[in-house]
Amino acid sequence: MRTEDVLAAAGVGVWTWDDARGVVTMDAVAAELFGLAREPVVLTEATVRSRIHVEDFVVIERVVALAASDEEEAGTAREVEFRLVGSDNEVLGRLRSRVRIIDPGGATPTPGEGSLSLVGILVEATPADQQEVGGDWDTTRARETFVLRTGQALSEANSVHEVLRVVATLTMPGFTPDGVAVYDREGDHLRMLEYQGRDLDFSAFGFPMPVETDYPAAEVIRTGRAVYVSSPEEYAERYPHVWPVIAPLQRSSWAYLPLVVAGRTIGVWLAAFDYQLEFSWEARATFSSIARMAAQALSRATLNDTERELSADLQHAMGPSPMPRVPGLAIAARYVPTGAGLQVGGDWYDVIPLPSGRVALVIGDVQGHDVRAAALMAQLRIALRAYASEGHHPDAVLSRASRFLAALTPQPPEGRGPEGQDIPEQPSAPSDSRFATCLYVEADPRSGTFDMARAGHPEPALLFDDGVMQPRPTDGGPPLGVDLSMDYPVTRVNLQPGQTLLLCTDGLLETGRRDLDAGWERIRRVVAGLPGSGLEQLADSLIESVHIAEDEDADQGEDERASDNPGNEDDIALLLLRREETGREVPRGGTAVRRFVLNVGQSEPARIAQARSQLTGLLHDWKDRDVVHGAALMVSEILTNVLTHTDGDALMVAEVSGVVGDRRLRVEVTDASDKLPHRREPGELASSGRGLLLMESLADDWGAQPRGEGKTTWFELGEHSTAGRD
Repeated sequence: MRTEDVLAAAGVGVWTWDDARGVVTMDAVAAELFGLAREPVVLTEATVRSRIHVEDFVVIERVVALAASDEEEAGTAREVEFRLVGSDNEVLGRLRSRVRIIDPGGATPTPGEGSLSLVGILVEATPADQQEVGGDWDTTRARETFVLRTGQALSEANSVHEVLRVVATLTMPGFTPDGVAVYDREGDHLRMLEYQGRDLDFSAFGFPMPVETDYPAAEVIRTGRAVYVSSPEEYAERYPHVWPVIAPLQRSSWAYLPLVVAGRTIGVWLAAFDYQLEFSWEARATFSSIARMAAQALSRATLNDTERELSADLQHAMGPSPMPRVPGLAIAARYVPTGAGLQVGGDWYDVIPLPSGRVALVIGDVQGHDVRAAALMAQLRIALRAYASEGHHPDAVLSRASRFLAALTPQPPEGRGPEGQDIPEQPSAPSDSRFATCLYVEADPRSGTFDMARAGHPEPALLFDDGVMQPRPTDGGPPLGVDLSMDYPVTRVNLQPGQTLLLCTDGLLETGRRDLDAGWERIRRVVAGLPGSGLEQLADSLIESVHIAEDEDADQGEDERASDNPGNEDDIALLLLRREETGREVPRGGTAVRRFVLNVGQSEPARIAQARSQLTGLLHDWKDRDVVHGAALMVSEILTNVLTHTDGDALMVAEVSGVVGDRRLRVEVTDASDKLPHRREPGELASSGRGLLLMESLADDWGAQPRGEGKTTWFELGEHSTAGRD
């Protein structure tokens, strides 16, 4: 009697699944069990798949996938059970099949070569079978949950160390490894990256060992196939050379899984057990799933570590030179890269000793937060150093730097050519034009003069040692590399002993959706909370305030990027320059002397408004606002008279001294004219001549006196002056 007749009499069908052609062949019994007519049939893979429950079809696919990566699965019979469903997805019954992996030609295949297919017998599942399967449901669900949680933990690992830590601490439902190791390949050698478990004498293995060594992990690296060893006897038989080293650990089962990424084996994961396991196909499927996730996580983490190392190298190579010691000037600096990507960008600062004995202070920001921006920044910083070292004035340094940057990032051609013809667009060669903002300061620490030229950069700020912060308006031109025909006017600022000049990039000011005004207000609060603090403490507090502001934005949901982009959103560069004290005394119970100096040129009438603003800021904590308004009015009157009745510039010096509650303001305005002011009696319709009347009414005291070739007009006001209130 033929085998087919015996199987048919026992109600056993035969089916073949040809994966290469995508067809399934069934004999008459198998077709009947499948709910079809009792006759041989050839069905498409899609038709068969539609009649198998989707969850069970996944199980069948796991069997095929496992065979593709495991040499021991090839040709091995495995049993699967699946639910048969109708067109409405209603379960019609359960079938059980014992299948074996073959190739389309019928021979037992070599794993991984060609398309794999199934051949097997098909019977109806008995109630006993169904009860047994149902009893494993909790274990199956537990393993699925474990795999999901493992995947989540591996996805959150950002470095190789974190990935290895996750892999080394895995504990799987139903079987807990006694030892876990991760290996990788370095050239022609196998090395161990991580090991967790009983103490092991690794010198006996000879790591890093040649990949040709008769060792399971080396075999996996060579072949890309998993190796399962179910007993000590099997281990001793298959790997006799290393067994004497393994035997003292008294383990009973071992699983060596390949870590494969894009078809390339990058490492091996070992899980060793102190009890014996048969490694069922369900267990092997769980191992394979974890190995695939671990391989992807390890590959991603390796790339992250490489990027971080590259970032650190770039920062070191492109960072500023060691901070020079500048007599008479204390300096604190910070650079914090953005929290995203390679953590490099276009912000920089520099301190450059000049041939004249002065010092140049530079802070700038190249557009962008990528490697291109960092490279341009490095070139621009070197160019600025060269121009400064040649002794050029601040405006000339920035003009030359602007032309240099424009040459590095040429603009795409536009308009018409020399003959009037249209210049065609060239989309195949896009331009990567960039601009940069910059603030260049030439400082003379002995006199306290700071000549500033600004190219589209945030303005500096003056910090007084009693906790007062005052933005310092300065003239400026366009960003570097934008308009080569524009000049960069120079502003002179006089820094008094104990005062600090703050230079920063916009990363310190703008966080989340906040603008520059909000950033300056935040800095004002930080400075007010640290009166008389050291520069290093102040610099750290300013940087920390940025992170606090971003955390607040994230908590309030104002910036959705905060959760996806840890760390600050923009590069931050910060320079703090403090003119060192020269023995000034602070009144007991009072405040340090506040002072600012402002030069108002004949062609700069807009600076009169700046003078009023600076003076109001100097008196920000004076409670009598009428006194503050009177002081601003008198400053405006004196400066206007200088610009109107003389041919020279005006130099204004404002100083506040004394005990809190009884402080005194003295303002001096010096010009080059030796003609002293005199009182006039203006008529009712006169448009001028009331300046001295105003001074007599509002000031506690005032006067004018010759000084050198010019004169100085001055006035004084007390903190609670009663002048002008009658």
